[in-house]
Amino acid sequence: MAPKARKKKKKAVRVAPPPRGARQRAALTVERLKAIYTAVTELDHVNPFQLLIATMLSAQTTDKLVNLVTPHLFARYPTAVDLAAADPAEVEKLIKPTGYFRAKTRSTMAASRMLVDSFGGEVPPRMDDLVRLPGIGRKTANVILGVAFAVPGFAVDTHVTRLTNLLKLTNSRDPVKIEAQVTRLVPAEEWSGLSLRLILHGRRVCIARRPRCEECVLNDFCPSSRTRPKPRRVQRTSVLSSKGGGS
Repeated sequence: MAPKARKKKKKAVRVAPPPRGARQRAALTVERLKAIYTAVTELDHVNPFQLLIATMLSAQTTDKLVNLVTPHLFARYPTAVDLAAADPAEVEKLIKPTGYFRAKTRSTMAASRMLVDSFGGEVPPRMDDLVRLPGIGRKTANVILGVAFAVPGFAVDTHVTRLTNLLKLTNSRDPVKIEAQVTRLVPAEEWSGLSLRLILHGRRVCIARRPRCEECVLNDFCPSSRTRPKPRRVQRTSVLSSKGGGS
């Protein structure tokens, strides 16, 4: 009898120590961004299936453009069963404005077929199952878990990679290592919200080529800030109160 093949053990991600002061900066980042952003995705959707497909289509394009395309796509193919059995040429025509439309057609239809064949046509609320779907990596899976199922997940896209490095919450450019490091700095219930808010902040304020440091609510502690504002009045009042001062 042939010996049984040994199952390969998953390699554990080695997490380097965070940069000095990262835990305090992470807590301030969570607090400040929570005060100005709602933790939402800008992709329009009404159920987990629509979110999954919209997130797949958002690769290499803007959420705004995806939102122009998906109403027509979901009107024609409202469920995984429908999209799995679609005419690829018709899907390509509908999603062409998002770019890479042939590859996206193949991946969205393949994911839909697996949803039908393996999960009864429903999006599974588990990381291990989501990453089995064609075209779904940890980033997309974490978005779906956090937004559609309220399961803590820290999605790392280009904005999150850039901002977590600028804030020195991490010392890595590797998405898996960034996820591992940042999720050790903040409570699990903040993972999804922090990721979504970092993405919004990266799009609206901390813009890659022209960061608006003077407008940024994080500029008084961000190590990469190009400006240093005067101490915030709310912070000084808090210090006085803690010492028993003030009226």
